[in-house]
Amino acid sequence: MRTVNEKARREKQIEIMKTCFDCYAEKGFCTVGIKEIAKACGYSAASLYQYFDNLDDLIIKSTEYCMSKVEEEFMAKAPTDVMDLWRFIDEIPYWTAKEHGKKYRLMYQIYTHPKYREFGKKFFKGVDERYTEYAKSLEPKIGIPYEKLTPLIFILIRACVHYALFEDEYYMKSQIDTIKDTLVFYLEKYNPEEKRDNVTE
Repeated sequence: MRTVNEKARREKQIEIMKTCFDCYAEKGFCTVGIKEIAKACGYSAASLYQYFDNLDDLIIKSTEYCMSKVEEEFMAKAPTDVMDLWRFIDEIPYWTAKEHGKKYRLMYQIYTHPKYREFGKKFFKGVDERYTEYAKSLEPKIGIPYEKLTPLIFILIRACVHYALFEDEYYMKSQIDTIKDTLVFYLEKYNPEEKRDNVTE
């Protein structure tokens, strides 16, 4: 059981991580220094080091925490049955670009930086595992094997993130159309009754 001090410390860490990530996302990763982050957090630079080992530690933990929250928000909207698939696929790229675009752009700046690339690899390995588990949970609900669903989820995520980064409608819609066509094919193959009754092409 956490002590009051441990809980309070964690709450302060979360507050700092969120403010740090928002500050970088708004003003740019390469233009913001520790003093500006500290000011945004309402602390001195020295005070930040009571909660994080150094600036790199703050950046790494802020990115992991804030992007895990983005993933949670994304998954909260994820479909749980066939009837909701098309609604989700059509809406999610625009919603997540509006809500998370700056955060996606910052995430890629950080995780493609040579200093932080290994942490990016670790983060995305976790993403792979979580979305595979989601595909497994979806399999009995829509009748498509998770091995077929998982790559479609990855394609959808890539389409959403690319759209959030560049607002490239053509790239996004071409992948969305391919996902829909593939889902129709899989539903016809694995769950034709569900496809006939609930999918509008």
